Amino acid sequence: MTEFDTVVTSADKVFTSLRKEIVEGDVGAGAKLSEAELSTKYGVSRAVVREAINRLVSINIVERKANVGARVVSLTLQGLVELYQVREALEGMAARLAAQNMTDLEVKALQSLIDSHSDKVVDGQRYYQEAGDVDFHYQIAKGSHNQYLFYMLTNSIYHLVRMYRVQLGMAGPRVSTAYAEHKHIVQAIGNRDQELAEMLMRRHILYSRNNIERKLEESQ
Repeated sequence: MTEFDTVVTSADKVFTSLRKEIVEGDVGAGAKLSEAELSTKYGVSRAVVREAINRLVSINIVERKANVGARVVSLTLQGLVELYQVREALEGMAARLAAQNMTDLEVKALQSLIDSHSDKVVDGQRYYQEAGDVDFHYQIAKGSHNQYLFYMLTNSIYHLVRMYRVQLGMAGPRVSTAYAEHKHIVQAIGNRDQELAEMLMRRHILYSRNNIERKLEESQ
């Protein structure tokens, strides 16, 4: 392993850990990120921390401002609206393409995934999924079989989306309705109904945005 490889590995670990802390609210929205403090916390050089912060900037959960430095983005109403406008368009497209391009095995796996989530909506519990292969939206983006769309969603959109979802929560009546919407989307994809799949997904994203918007307004 070269010195460069070691630096990349260290930066990746810091990036992953700090991303998790930001998304889950352990590092608060709007918080300033100090290279010196993070260097001490993670036991790495400031150069490694700087690389990790640059990657966090690239996925839109950290921003750099002149004379201020790096800060975690704030969760604002305008930011939510703009993010979800893009998300609605891209995920609607992903659902349409998934209905067209998913293999029968992929559709079956998606159905099994949504079936496995049924116990998470009992008694209004939080309906929150981990990232990666167990995430419903991730699987549909993957099932679009469009690598550019998949990259845009998973590397540029989803982390900030998860930040809003995790910190503002998905509990109460929205839990059961969101799950029902997921089931209908899967059914449309399984029926290869591209137009319906896109329409249902766009509506689902809009309802999610409205739910988070209400919670943002209540918290202010």
